[in-house]
Amino acid sequence: MSLHKLSLIELQRKFKAGEVTAAEIVRAYSLRISQIEPKVRAFVTHTQESTSMQAESLDQKLKSWRKTMPLSGMPLAIKDNICTDGVFTTCSSRMLQNFVPPYDATVIAKLRAQDYILLGKTNLDEFAMGSSTENSAFGPSRNPWNLQCVPGGSSGGSAAAVAAEECAAALGSDTGGSIRQPAAFCGVVGLKPTYGRVSRYGLVAFASSLDQIGPITRNVSDAAFLLGAIAGHDPLDSTSIDRPVPDYMKSLQKRDLKNLRVGVPVEFFTEGLDPEVEQAVRSAIEELRHLGAEVKEVRLPRTDAAVAVYYVIATAEASSNLARFDGVKFGFRAKETKDLLELYIKTRQEGFGPEVKRRIMLGTYVLSAGYYDAYYGKAQAVRTLVCQDFEAAFKEVDLIVTPTTPTPAFRLGEKSEDPLQMYLSDVFTISVNLAGLPAISLPCGFSKAGLPIGLQLIGRGFEEETVLRAAHAYEQSAQWHQKKPTIR
Repeated sequence: MSLHKLSLIELQRKFKAGEVTAAEIVRAYSLRISQIEPKVRAFVTHTQESTSMQAESLDQKLKSWRKTMPLSGMPLAIKDNICTDGVFTTCSSRMLQNFVPPYDATVIAKLRAQDYILLGKTNLDEFAMGSSTENSAFGPSRNPWNLQCVPGGSSGGSAAAVAAEECAAALGSDTGGSIRQPAAFCGVVGLKPTYGRVSRYGLVAFASSLDQIGPITRNVSDAAFLLGAIAGHDPLDSTSIDRPVPDYMKSLQKRDLKNLRVGVPVEFFTEGLDPEVEQAVRSAIEELRHLGAEVKEVRLPRTDAAVAVYYVIATAEASSNLARFDGVKFGFRAKETKDLLELYIKTRQEGFGPEVKRRIMLGTYVLSAGYYDAYYGKAQAVRTLVCQDFEAAFKEVDLIVTPTTPTPAFRLGEKSEDPLQMYLSDVFTISVNLAGLPAISLPCGFSKAGLPIGLQLIGRGFEEETVLRAAHAYEQSAQWHQKKPTIR
């Protein structure tokens, strides 16, 4: 079997046993990327030269004493809003087109300590603002299942790279569904950990109270494996929670779901849900019941308000976070300006794309004098109510199951002229970020057009083990993850 077809855990076992070298792994993936990347366009930066040198160095080190770390020699792709020392981190924006960070994000430092191999940085919607990866300053990525469709966003490049077998696994970031939605569109597994479980230090901030780094992988076991490598308290991140990191792989050992109570929120099965998606998700719910879970209806009555609340809070925080990009300290700087004010204006006009400008203006508006209480203050109050809805539901159940997205992947350009329709792509994922809960998306079927459909499992805060256990049991029973795209 070709090395690029192996899952992360399968490849890790071969490398640990000495059956394959790091150089052989890099050569296999370099060949795969050269064949597939011109069609999928998942990457914005390739690190082929440094990757080959790193692999050779690792092989030499292991000759004298073959003591490997869990992720030694594993070829990963990293979303291009996560800082990598010495490697471009552009956020797919002209504003940071030539920015090379002088430090690693904490998750990258953890991976480097285990001798992982960085294959490159993946495409995203500019500053993670979007649901299709069409907002990238470097052009859109494409869905490996249908190259005329979007891979989702904002972590569309990472999801596409995993689905196209251009990397063993990838990291993405999730602000309102940006790991789970592209994972659903591309037929892979995407895990958003509890807010505070994984350090955000070195993640270029979009909305600080919502952003979370997480894994995108080919199966649930790989997601558990990679989460264990990046989770943990970080004193450099004030929002990081100091709690022990469980052995997530152990949670996968129990294959049945006896005594697990699963809630189905009626608000997620309403008008606007594609019939094919509803059918696939309801079939998955029946499979969970067959595996021993007790299934019951629950209510999340503020679900309808989640999108509005999210786009007030997220844009307000974006307005504040992106104020640092002014042409003075780093990044793009407009030329031929007569004073400081013109420098600020022209830099932001030329450096930011349309969607980023839209969100900055909206965020500035809701934070302005006279509107703060009417919009931002109310949004935060409703956010509390959304959290209370989940708290009430989790008194009755252990897990909540929903569709990940209302439709399968849509075609390139289909929603780019209608921002409101684009925003509704995340309607089923947004409330999870508002509440800071863990959630996973995994394949649960395919549309008649052959596009993947995603199932979302939501757990209580810091109960990733329950989420992973249920997801793994379903995955092993249904086997949807075995199906792979044919890229033409």
